[in-house]
Parts: sequence; C-alpha cells; structure tokens
Amino acid sequence: MIASDLRAKSTDQLKEQLFELKKEQFNLRFQAASGQLENTARARVVRRDIARVQTVLTEKNRAAV
Repeated sequence: MIASDLRAKSTDQLKEQLFELKKEQFNLRFQAASGQLENTARARVVRRDIARVQTVLTEKNRAAV
C-alpha cells in the first residue's frame, strides 16, 4: 500500500479501509494465539498499513480545519 494512493481516496473510503484492516488484524491475532497463523509477516504489514491509513486521515482532517 502506497501513501500516495491513499491520499487520492476520500475520507469515507479511508475509514472503510481502516475498518477492514483492523478486522484483519484481529483475525491475525486470533490465529496467532491459537497457533494457526502461517504467514507471520502479514501481521506486521497490516499493522503498518493501519498506521498509513491513520496518518493520511489525520492529514486530511488537519487540512480541512
């Protein structure tokens, strides 16, 4: 996921994507706890994607004020 692609999206789209990423993060944590997680690197990628989306949302909110 590239930050420039995220900046092109609307706030509603970013919020929806953030919701999906957090849901995926929850599922990955659940799989890790139960020992079923095969791709452990995916948790790191999802965590960083969440941070990117939150950063772009913050930028958009500050620009709107």
